[in-house]
Amino acid sequence: MPELPEVETVVRGLREPLVGQTVLGMWYDWPRVIRTPDPDSFAARITGQTFRAVNRRAKYILCELDVDTLVVHLKMTGRLYVSDNDAISEADRWVHFSLQLKSGRQLRFSDARKFGFVALTPDPAALIARLGPEPLTDEFTPDVLRERLRRHRRAIKALLLDQAFLAGVGNIYADEALHRARIHPQRSAASLSDDEIARLYEGIRAALRSGIEHEGASVNWYRKADGTQGEAQRHFLVYDREGQPCLNCGTPIEKIRVAQRGTHYCPHCQPLASN
Repeated sequence: MPELPEVETVVRGLREPLVGQTVLGMWYDWPRVIRTPDPDSFAARITGQTFRAVNRRAKYILCELDVDTLVVHLKMTGRLYVSDNDAISEADRWVHFSLQLKSGRQLRFSDARKFGFVALTPDPAALIARLGPEPLTDEFTPDVLRERLRRHRRAIKALLLDQAFLAGVGNIYADEALHRARIHPQRSAASLSDDEIARLYEGIRAALRSGIEHEGASVNWYRKADGTQGEAQRHFLVYDREGQPCLNCGTPIEKIRVAQRGTHYCPHCQPLASN
């Protein structure tokens, strides 16, 4: 599933072709792709509205219109991109929703697994109310992280995957952040020392910033808004590197399961016992 860096990269790629464009019409072929309102109401409301801004909250894409906000969640295999009306790409075979733009182009939502969705709402707060803090904002500080960790005794990897705890971090960047912080993924969140929390704070932000710098990780379905691959997968420290030497110490990277997710770590740099 695309995580914060991938969604942020898509958002940045959509701003130029979308902002200022007016919607002329809507098409869909899979009713469940539309979360709310019903398809007829969706089409009637969005037609004639103009895109004013494209932003992100956690893994949600928020397209601000004149009156409403178009909310898109890519889930596992979703792609959101703008194409010329007559352009054909490989992703088009899974397009289940599109908007006709005044520019003669279309905003297309492709989703092979059909888990993603679009929603139109005057107030997106209801859809994103339970999300935790954004990890790259000034409001997210080491003290905020420390206070939130004290409430939990779950494994730290499982906690980082919880979007109500921290917004936007998923399997890839949780592994990368924990490695940067030298913390074993099965450590109890409540067991972390102040020094480890400080390292984890820096590790989370560094891992996410690296992902954004390299425009996301194209390890599965993710592509940028222009259809090209991101390069973050070429800069992983531990994720998807099982059996390869740790870049810090040379110890082979191991893979276990935490919270039912494949989890990569270095047993030397990230011992289960606290440092």
